Amino acid sequence: MSATSARPSYAAVLRIPYARRTFATALLGRLSYGIVPLSVMLAVTRASGSYAVAGAAMALFGATVVLLAPARAALIDRYGPRRALVPLLLAHLTALGLLTVAVWRPRTPAVVLGSLTLLAGACVPPLGPTMRAVWSTLADDRQLLQRAYSLDGVAEELLFVSGPLLVGVLAGFTVPAVGIVVGAALMATGTAGFVTSPALRGMRPRARAAGRGTDGGRRVLRRIRGPVGAVAGVGLGLGSLDLLVVVFAGQHGHGAASAAWVLAALSAGSAVGGLLNGAVAWRRPARIRLTLLAFGLGLALLGAGLAPGLGTLAVAMTVAGVFVAPAITTAYLIADETVASEARVRAGAWVNTATNAGSTVGSAGAGVVAGYLPVGVCFALTGVVVLVASFFPARPPVYGPLSE
Repeated sequence: MSATSARPSYAAVLRIPYARRTFATALLGRLSYGIVPLSVMLAVTRASGSYAVAGAAMALFGATVVLLAPARAALIDRYGPRRALVPLLLAHLTALGLLTVAVWRPRTPAVVLGSLTLLAGACVPPLGPTMRAVWSTLADDRQLLQRAYSLDGVAEELLFVSGPLLVGVLAGFTVPAVGIVVGAALMATGTAGFVTSPALRGMRPRARAAGRGTDGGRRVLRRIRGPVGAVAGVGLGLGSLDLLVVVFAGQHGHGAASAAWVLAALSAGSAVGGLLNGAVAWRRPARIRLTLLAFGLGLALLGAGLAPGLGTLAVAMTVAGVFVAPAITTAYLIADETVASEARVRAGAWVNTATNAGSTVGSAGAGVVAGYLPVGVCFALTGVVVLVASFFPARPPVYGPLSE
C-alpha cells in the first residue's frame, strides 16, 4: 500500500468551525451505548432473579438496536437530525425510565421487562451514524474527512471500553438501576447539545419525490453491498474472538483476567491502526484498501491459530487489531462517497448494522464450533471467513449514486 504524507492533521479536524462542540456532545451521548446494555443486564438479573430472563431481555435489546438501525437512520435522512432525534430521544428515555421503575421492584414479570428493553432498544438515537454524516458536511476534502472518521472511530472504541468500566465502578456502591439512569442522563445531555449545534444546519431533510416507492433503503444497500459484506466479515471475526480468546486462555491454564489482557491488546492495536490510518494520505482507491485491510485481518487470525502460548496470541491480536479500525473507517468512507448526501445517515447505519450483526453471528458461531473443534482450528476458520469477505468490496458498484 503506497501512501504520502498528509497535510491535514487531527488538530485540523478539531479546528473546523463547530467541530469540537458537535463531536464532544455526540460522544457524550454515545457513552450511553457502553453503559446502558450492561446496566440493563445487571438490573434485569437482580429484578427477575433469573439469568435466562436477563439473557432474553438483552437479546431483545440487542436485536432491536441492530436490526432497526437502518430504519432509524432513514428517519434522520428524511426529516433531518433535529426533527427525528428529539422524538427518538423522548421515546428512548421514557422506556428507560419505565424500565428503571420496573427493575427497582423485585419479581417484576418477565414479559414487562422484555417489552421495556425491546422498546428502549428500538428507539436508541443513532448519534454515531448522524455524527459521521455531519463530518461529511464539515470536512472540505477527502483527506480531512478520512482523519475525522478515524478520530471518530477510535473515540467510539474507547467509549465502549470505558462505559463498562464506569458501570463496574457504579455497581461497587449502588444498585444496577443507577447505571440505567446515568446512561439515560448522558444520552439526554449529549443529544440535546448535539441537535442544537450550528453544524447541523447543513443537514437538511431530503425532499420526498412524487411517485417514489418506499424501497430507498434497499437502493442504498445495493450501492454499498461491497463494504457492507466486508465489515460483516470483520464484525464476525471480532465477535468470535471474545469467546475464542477465553477458551484459549483456559486451555493453557490461564484465567479470565489473562484473556481480558489479550482482548485489550486487540483494542490497543485497533486504536493505533485507526490513528495511523487517519494520518496517511492513501493513493489507492478506498475499495482496494478495504479489501487489503480485511485480507490482512484474516491472515492475522490465521496466524493466531498457530500461537503456542498466551503471549504469542497477544501479539497476534495486536497485529489483528491494527487492521480493524482502518477497515471499518474505510467502509464508512466508501459508503459516504457512494450515495447522495441525503442518504448518508442510512449508508453509515448499514455499515454499522453489518458490523454488529456480524459480531452477533460470530459470537454464536464460535460458541458452537468451540465445543467440537480445537481452538486453533476455530481461529483458522474465522480467518478464512474474513478472507472470503475481504473480496466483497473489490468489484465496483453496479448502480450509480443514489438520487431520490
